[in-house]
Amino acid sequence: MNLALWICTALLALVALAGGISKTFVPVEKLAAAHGGGWTGEVPGGFVRGLGVLELLAAVGLVLPALVGVGTVMVPVTAGCWVVLMIGAMVTHGRRGEMKLVALNSVYLALAALIVGAELI
Repeated sequence: MNLALWICTALLALVALAGGISKTFVPVEKLAAAHGGGWTGEVPGGFVRGLGVLELLAAVGLVLPALVGVGTVMVPVTAGCWVVLMIGAMVTHGRRGEMKLVALNSVYLALAALIVGAELI
């Protein structure tokens, strides 16, 4: 179970890292033109950047505490926050009719919920 949990956590951290890097450093106009990124053109740029920074922090919070063995409670807390973020992403993509992205976000939500659940046991 421990190996499976690490794999789920690493996958989720990579997703958070990729999303965080793109939302933080890629111009909003370019994000808005990308598949699934149209919502970024409808909100303030600072909001997009803020989400990007939060995703970068999530990538760190999912892995670092468990690696160093300090503040390990932050792993399930971060995963719980990711669940909330994915609910928002699912609502946003659902309103735009992007059902494939809703399904993808639900997979990320399930991974995060698994991490939270495993840490509570």
